Amino acid sequence: MIKSMTGFASLTRDSEAVSVTVTARSVNHRYLDLQVHLPPRLQRLEPRVRGQVQRRLARGRVEIRIAARLRTAPDVDVDVDEGLLAALVEVARRPDVAQATRGEWTVGELLGFPRVLTVAERAAEPEGDALVDAAVAEAVGEALGELDRMRVNEGGHLHADLDGRLVALVALVDRIEACAAEAADALGQRLTARLAEVGAEVHADRTALAQEIVRFVARSDIHEEVIRLRAHVSHWRSLADGTEACGRKLDFLLQEMNREVNTIGSKADGQQTSGLVVAAKAELEKLREQTQNVE
Repeated sequence: MIKSMTGFASLTRDSEAVSVTVTARSVNHRYLDLQVHLPPRLQRLEPRVRGQVQRRLARGRVEIRIAARLRTAPDVDVDVDEGLLAALVEVARRPDVAQATRGEWTVGELLGFPRVLTVAERAAEPEGDALVDAAVAEAVGEALGELDRMRVNEGGHLHADLDGRLVALVALVDRIEACAAEAADALGQRLTARLAEVGAEVHADRTALAQEIVRFVARSDIHEEVIRLRAHVSHWRSLADGTEACGRKLDFLLQEMNREVNTIGSKADGQQTSGLVVAAKAELEKLREQTQNVE
């Protein structure tokens, strides 16, 4: 299936426990490069979020940002370091300190002293965590669905463009095959005519010479390369029309197609054939550039 690696989605979903905002964006990458950003309270959910993404996307640099706001303020525990507080009070009563400060410390000043007061969120009940986790998972799933739909929609445009270039490539291959056949026939005729011209001067087995001409012409035969190239095109179309991500497989097929075209260029005879081979290489390069966007 032709699916783009570029997409964006952003949404906010509210539940009885939490309000969740998820932003998902993806761009091209050779593999799946995933970055998940979660608030400290929800760091435990990173493996779960990664699993959700990996089940939906095969390639691309993907960034998921999640923000969450609890519907109710969490309970907090307040702890006072009584030993440190008593020591501070004792210091404040010393004559030299009292004289230097021109008065006693207030309660607020004492509690504001580093390490005297510690405030921490109380661990949520398991039921509350389960509600938050479910809300986050649902919001991430919806965001990934929107992201995927955008990638599929853009993939449709890529499919149309790639298919048009593939049709152009096949047309060039057909012309190369026809021109190569004509060039091979012309080469055979030239060699036969030349042999007839010098036949009186050459004292050799004419049958052996004729066989050598056939072998020489056969070295420029591109039938096998053309058959393999058409097989690659057929495989490309089956992948593009399938249901699975196919970008990496298309990359491989393009390498094989380019190899066959290079071989054709080295074997085929004739100036016109050479020009068509150059055009085919240019079309393959356009296919390669566009395939870099396919998941």
